[in-house]
Amino acid sequence: MDPLTQGTLGASLPQACLDRRHAASAGLLGFLAGMAADLDVLIRSSTDPLLFLEYHRQFTHSLIFIPVGGLLCALLLHQLFGRRRGLSFRQSWLFCTLGYATHALLDACTTYGTMLLWPFSDQRFAWNTISIIDPLFTLPLLLGVVMTARKKRHLYVRLALLWAFSYMVLGLWQRNTAVDMGYALAAERGHEPLRLEAKPSFANILVWKIVYETGDRYYVDAVRARVAPRVFPGDSVEKLNIARDMPWLDLASQQARDIERFRWFSNGYIARDPIYRNRVIDIRYSLIPNEVDPLWSIELRPGAAREEHAAYRVHRDTGGNRIGTMWSMVTGSQASRPAAASFSP
Repeated sequence: MDPLTQGTLGASLPQACLDRRHAASAGLLGFLAGMAADLDVLIRSSTDPLLFLEYHRQFTHSLIFIPVGGLLCALLLHQLFGRRRGLSFRQSWLFCTLGYATHALLDACTTYGTMLLWPFSDQRFAWNTISIIDPLFTLPLLLGVVMTARKKRHLYVRLALLWAFSYMVLGLWQRNTAVDMGYALAAERGHEPLRLEAKPSFANILVWKIVYETGDRYYVDAVRARVAPRVFPGDSVEKLNIARDMPWLDLASQQARDIERFRWFSNGYIARDPIYRNRVIDIRYSLIPNEVDPLWSIELRPGAAREEHAAYRVHRDTGGNRIGTMWSMVTGSQASRPAAASFSP
């Protein structure tokens, strides 16, 4: 999730559980500790562009690391804030640990993938119930935290946490409906997906990106779940086949190994870019949910030295009224077709 949401949820848990006399202090330490796990983005290499993909949401996001992360935060934040606010180190450690504990579980609710069980497993958990930015989730939670800090009453933050939990349950319900709609769409085409996933589109849980896999292709569509359900048919792309798509690539080279690293990060959902033929794309993410238009990719270079890494590319094209297109999907004004009768309200 975005830093504001991570910090706000981190502030809410110690506020809701502990002595209300320290509501402001608990909120401050929890807020800062709630964001701290994302400091792993600083683990980068000037020679290995994909290193950060392996370490982001890795050990700092592991459940077993929570006591360590809370302690590290407390060692710093107690000196900066806790002691000046009359807290004992034990109180600072408790506030920080509770705040830190919220981070990984919240991230696992998004689509990116979080290694909750590191070092015992490198599985990336992604429960796909909320977008990485969602104001309807964050703003009521933030209001509850601020009101509790000012009024020193648990009621506000507990109501905010109830809202946050309810919103996640609603997201789960929406996700399951979107999955069912995705399977129905695949069946209309005569497909039996090898796997199918539904992911919330940007900043909402109403429109969902559907990605499913057949023997040789990935299909990308979007659906509007539950409220006036609609289907937005999308694109498809062939799965990456290195022998066919990049016959020039030395399979013993670092670029070939980087493809496999990218494949692991992307949960196998990779294809050759339809336009830039030397790029390998992660098809799970796009600004417009029914398009094969990646947010990131790796770019390989024919003739590169055996030790040379693939380049990592980020794509943030918001031109062509793409924000307007996304909004029209959310409001239902975008060209679409009604969902199957079984999904009608």
